Amino acid sequence: MGGKMALRKIINIDSNKCNGCALCIPNCPEGAIQIIDGKARLISDLFCDGLGACLGHCPEGAIQVEEREAADYDEKKVMANIVKQGPNVIKAHLKHLKEHNQSEFLKQALDFLKENKISVKLEEDSNRGLSSGCPGSRMMDFRKQATKAKDNAVNIDSQLRQWPIQLHLVPAQAPYLNEADLLICADCVAFAYPNFHQELLKGKILLVGCPKLDDLSLYKDKLKQVFAANKIKSVVYAHMEVPCCLGLLGIIKEAIVISGKTIPFEDVTISIKGERV
Repeated sequence: MGGKMALRKIINIDSNKCNGCALCIPNCPEGAIQIIDGKARLISDLFCDGLGACLGHCPEGAIQVEEREAADYDEKKVMANIVKQGPNVIKAHLKHLKEHNQSEFLKQALDFLKENKISVKLEEDSNRGLSSGCPGSRMMDFRKQATKAKDNAVNIDSQLRQWPIQLHLVPAQAPYLNEADLLICADCVAFAYPNFHQELLKGKILLVGCPKLDDLSLYKDKLKQVFAANKIKSVVYAHMEVPCCLGLLGIIKEAIVISGKTIPFEDVTISIKGERV
């Protein structure tokens, strides 16, 4: 590993949007981001793992994950940087790797600690595995804590009003988009929120996507087209509380601004336990 260039996912920071608040920095234990000249900067491709733990901590939506030519991520160089910052940063980094299923990088990190005779105690949590870090990929077991419905009613009507619903597949000039109240929804929400149809979807046209796994640049282009081609009455973005879901938030806001239209916007957050935050 080292300086070899390869096509991989890595963060991109929009300097025009960044206000230098530094909220992203504590959430990048790899030390890939620093504030330089009043702006957050990616200081080394070698340090950025491209997993996006910093995404949800930028209030300006200035950080996105893109795929581009970059030097290979180097776990040993990252660890050499991290150990200087103390045991809490080491723990945060190891948890980050584990919760994103980066088993090879985790092994390299643990090997580095062993080789350098550095001992770090990690506390286990029965519901979380290694605690804290990014909840977007964290293992949780709710079987003994199932949310109970207020009544036994099960016969509810679907509020879905159109097809397709996946943002990539919906034509920008689909007739049902004009004069529509839009619900743009991270795809986990409908499974997590029991009252999805009645409280969120009712009366709206649905566009669904995954802010973590899908190509956000394609979503940006599609939303620009949708807002340009139609009179949109309102937009609600419903997403989970995990940081990776916030990647689409800035894109929606930007597309609305670019349209030059006044479109009421609401941001709705759903907890992992299926409650409206």
